[in-house]
Amino acid sequence: MFDESKKLLAEKGEVSFDVRVHPGASRTRVKEVMADGTIKLDIAAVPEDGKANEELVRFLADEFDVPKSHVEILKGHTAKTKVVRIRQ
Repeated sequence: MFDESKKLLAEKGEVSFDVRVHPGASRTRVKEVMADGTIKLDIAAVPEDGKANEELVRFLADEFDVPKSHVEILKGHTAKTKVVRIRQ
């Protein structure tokens, strides 16, 4: 699902993209890529006290094989649609 983003990360050292999260799911996973390129994710954490954002960062860090400190939510900390940046 993240093949193109991983390629851009390797080439440019960072990549940004939109995600739409569904917190409170039974497991964290990529659900689909929407027509506009936004990646829809199920998040296995509740949207309280930043827990869903923490799980999003953990998941993306694992997917891109980078430290959690290299994953940043740029916009949408309290919204379902977010912009994230991942650095090498």
